[in-house]
Amino acid sequence: LSYLHLAAPPGLGMEVMAPPTINALNGTSVKLSCTFNSCYKVENKQFSLNWTYQECSNCSEELFLQFRMKIMNKQLDRFGNRVEFTGNPAKNDVSFTLKNVQLEDEGIYNCYVLNPPDRHRGYASISLKVLTEEPPKHDSTVAVIVGASVGGFLAVVILVLMVVKCVRRKKQQRLNTDDQKTEEEGKTDGEGNPDEGTK
Repeated sequence: LSYLHLAAPPGLGMEVMAPPTINALNGTSVKLSCTFNSCYKVENKQFSLNWTYQECSNCSEELFLQFRMKIMNKQLDRFGNRVEFTGNPAKNDVSFTLKNVQLEDEGIYNCYVLNPPDRHRGYASISLKVLTEEPPKHDSTVAVIVGASVGGFLAVVILVLMVVKCVRRKKQQRLNTDDQKTEEEGKTDGEGNPDEGTK
């Protein structure tokens, strides 16, 4: 089995996925979801996870949640005891829930995952927006927006692949028909020449 792992191309290492933006209503709880793909099974002894917070994209990162053998909350004054790990690394889920969301919680949340023997640390970031009032119904479901955009993107990719395939197939058919035409033209010339010669 280890040979199979070695055969995997290096580009297919750790991949971490998280929604780019999450909207949360002030005072509610919100799940910041982060999942990952790895070629290797998660071993608690080696697996590590860091969640950091940034007030702005240029601000320094503050570590507030860590997994090394077990979950460790770094008690940042900012969050107090409002952070709860709700993921399950064995199921490739490293999400957490932020309770009683405050306006000051707005910012960038970074999810770092390392699952040896994968050598590369995976990374994803979420921009959390805190709303003071309920958004209009069609905006409120982030999952629908994310689902629609991912679905739309996949549809475009599939469409492009289909078009490329179709174009190639048409070119191939055109080449085949061109070959047939030239063969036929060759025949008529061949039949025509002797007639001209006898005149």
